[in-house]
Amino acid sequence: MIVALVGATGTGKSALSLALAQHWAARGIAAEVVNADAMQLYRGMDIGTAKLPAAERTAVPHHLIDVLDVTDEASVARYQHDARAAIEGILARGAVPILVGGSGLYLAAVLTDFRFPGTDPERRAHWESELAQRGPGALHAVLVERDPVAAAAIGPHNGRRIVRALEVGDLTGEPFSAGLAARERPWRPYRQFGLDLDRATLVARLDERVRGMWRDGLLDEVRGLLPLGLERGVTASRAIGYAQAIAQLHGELDEAEAIAQTQSLTRRYARRQVGWFRRDASIETLDAAADDLAAQVDHRVADLLAASMGG
Repeated sequence: MIVALVGATGTGKSALSLALAQHWAARGIAAEVVNADAMQLYRGMDIGTAKLPAAERTAVPHHLIDVLDVTDEASVARYQHDARAAIEGILARGAVPILVGGSGLYLAAVLTDFRFPGTDPERRAHWESELAQRGPGALHAVLVERDPVAAAAIGPHNGRRIVRALEVGDLTGEPFSAGLAARERPWRPYRQFGLDLDRATLVARLDERVRGMWRDGLLDEVRGLLPLGLERGVTASRAIGYAQAIAQLHGELDEAEAIAQTQSLTRRYARRQVGWFRRDASIETLDAAADDLAAQVDHRVADLLAASMGG
């Protein structure tokens, strides 16, 4: 059985994954964490992605963290393959996979029987031309009309993924998100737990997290990544916080502007995440402010966990 811990950025998913693994370890149950945050796939992007420090990850094996260079392009299809391979390995070792993250498409691609359609050069070229002429915002408006679920998950700035969603719609006649609703076809048995905070608390936490990113040295981190090709990275260079830090280093934004823009984008991203997860009826919601979250999850999966472990 797979246990998935999901929710908006800043709700404490990573901390819960460690607490849950330690809770189980005390009972002799091994667990390993599989990352489902697209930006944490990138080596060197630590501060801006709130990646757990390596020292905190030593007690529990972690997978799919620091596996891409900043010049690599993240791919949901590649992630699906790699994450499922990691989960199969964990299950083969008799341990419990804990899938942790807030990237909705990535999570759905692993947990459900999500199939990736092929590609059509003509349709792809059409939408790429439209992207070049009209920009991602205009194409996102088209996607909102055709497939609001996918549009909410992708957002208005990721032109590459917007193009892909429109291409798939042309090819299949179905929304790109059609496979994401296939909860009746799980890839493997799973339970999903969503961490939820009231909006005011979450916004305050996110705003402070962004201020902390700058205090903790995000600019120095970005300076170190620039020679490695960060600005050439199709995905990495657009990451919230990193794009603003790059602009600050180039003198296009001052620090206050960079922080304020990052806070605004982070709040919008969290709102989209909350909307995405609320549409998923398979998610069991937990109050992220509770102090016994690991025990709550353990209690809810105890019977299934015993069955899957042969107990």
